[in-house]
Amino acid sequence: MAADLEMNEIHWLMDMFNTVDVGLVVLDRDYKVCVWNGFMENHSGLLPSAVKDKDLFDLFPAIDEKWFRSKSESVFVLKNRSFTIWEQQPYIFRFKNYRPITGKADYMYQNATFIPLTNTMGEVSHICIILYDVTDVAVNKKELEELNKKLEQVSQTDSLTQLANRGHWEGTLRQEFLRVKRSGGCSTLLMFDIDHFKKINDEYGHSCGDESLRHLSNLLRTTLRETDVAGRYGGEEFAVTLLDTDKEGAFVFAERLRVLIETNPVKYKHFEITMTVSIGLAGSSNDFKNHERWIEAADKALYQSKNTGRNKVIAYEDIKNDA
Repeated sequence: MAADLEMNEIHWLMDMFNTVDVGLVVLDRDYKVCVWNGFMENHSGLLPSAVKDKDLFDLFPAIDEKWFRSKSESVFVLKNRSFTIWEQQPYIFRFKNYRPITGKADYMYQNATFIPLTNTMGEVSHICIILYDVTDVAVNKKELEELNKKLEQVSQTDSLTQLANRGHWEGTLRQEFLRVKRSGGCSTLLMFDIDHFKKINDEYGHSCGDESLRHLSNLLRTTLRETDVAGRYGGEEFAVTLLDTDKEGAFVFAERLRVLIETNPVKYKHFEITMTVSIGLAGSSNDFKNHERWIEAADKALYQSKNTGRNKVIAYEDIKNDA
């Protein structure tokens, strides 16, 4: 009777071992496979008989052997469990993901527990790896992070022009002001707006005005370097922060932008509308006590440009003694 009960218990254990929805792998000290359960068989396509006593790294060359040995050796030597999560290492075994709910993932994301197995002498002769399929969790978290990233981007972007909105652009300008003040160097701020923009709205309608703003924004983007930050300051007024750029370099940029806008008319319905812009620029200066003073300086240069004929570039440094 006792023998029958013991045999039943072994049978039950084997059933659980092969049907449990986690991977179970036992490796010896030479990283030879000793145990391989049904989960591992189903996802690898390899029978236990095909992997038994085989070198793990020969069977799965995609495993990061250096990382895996480092993780396992601490278990063998210290006799303590060790854990891995998918954020650190997406997977140990490169199993394809066949689950329809998480079809966006090509491979199974895995968490794992490394457990020391001792012999009768109290030595760790084997380790057991328990592998958990956490693809659902990983995909959901990644989708949430992507959504949050998009929401953050939307909150920082002007919906019409797809440039930085005023709040985001001004925040980056403040950071640049502090950086230059702390580390030295020179950056330049450009402020510009469309000449006689009200006339475009009045003659062709606000839809044409919106198209004009989008058109100008697209032209502006073609002139920017990766480090430059452009934003819509308000209405038809725009701002560009040119990092690590002195007055001479900024003037070249501003003049190129002015000519580009003037020579590329807006196409709206059957109309072609030529636009011009007035531009003011101001280099960073120790005379500015905060970034707002920097904006005021560029704005003064902009209004000087508008008041002296429009469609030109004027630097604050050239007018500040008169301002």
